[in-house]
Amino acid sequence: MPIIIAIVLLSILRYFEVGPFAEFSWWWIGGLFLLAFIWFEFIERMLGLDKRKAHEQLEKARKERVGKAFKK
Repeated sequence: MPIIIAIVLLSILRYFEVGPFAEFSWWWIGGLFLLAFIWFEFIERMLGLDKRKAHEQLEKARKERVGKAFKK
């Protein structure tokens, strides 16, 4: 997620030509886009991070259901 924030901030600063970012090449920002794409499409899947996040969300929802069921 930090890379997405960096891409957005750099794009905004470059577009509005703020300070030293006025001379910043769009190729660097495009490279960051490519890096983020490769990370989220390939590397995250190879490391299993996408399934781990999904599993954690399902486990949290299950615990909430169990808590509500026993609370009544």
